[in-house]
Amino acid sequence: MSEAVPPQAIRKLAPGKLVIASHNAGKVREINALLAPFGIEAISAAELDLPEPEETGTTFVANAELKALQAADLSGLPALADDSGLCVDALGGDPGVYTANWAETPNGRDWTLAMTKVEQALAAKGPDASRDAHFVCVLALAWPDGHVQWFEGRADGTLTWPPRGAVGFGYDPVFVPTGSDVTYAEMDPAQKHAISHRAAAFAQLIAAVL
Repeated sequence: MSEAVPPQAIRKLAPGKLVIASHNAGKVREINALLAPFGIEAISAAELDLPEPEETGTTFVANAELKALQAADLSGLPALADDSGLCVDALGGDPGVYTANWAETPNGRDWTLAMTKVEQALAAKGPDASRDAHFVCVLALAWPDGHVQWFEGRADGTLTWPPRGAVGFGYDPVFVPTGSDVTYAEMDPAQKHAISHRAAAFAQLIAAVL
């Protein structure tokens, strides 16, 4: 895992093709919406038939970097990877970097199952357990020559139950961001993009490289 890139080492990203190192269609849609104003032609890893690497890192930064570096190496293009997750205070930060693992089933990812697991784990802590939580997003931008730089964003909030809303993906239906009374999944996508953990990371990336 690389260290945070010092300001003088930041490499600018020119308009053109950029691989989004993800097979998550919802995540790719969000990233495309954020990049569209900057002349970036985003191509998903799925469109290029790139394999999904095993996420062996123990931090969001490590997993984002390994995904971005692999996609850049295999495609010969700059690549952007996102590693993000839900961290629940009362669960010691879980599911954290294992956010997607909580959704895994033999037939693919089941996010209703994942949200239920979180709720059951909280219930086991008792009625007074804190429902505070936050999302973390790390964006890693890599080039085929191995240069990589990353940016981290965070969004704080609380968990609600049962799930509410049909927009978004992942744990969005149970996450109410601070200052709001609706879940991510009840928000218009543009509203979520303005306040999300991914938007916070993108604001840093845009300021640095675009």
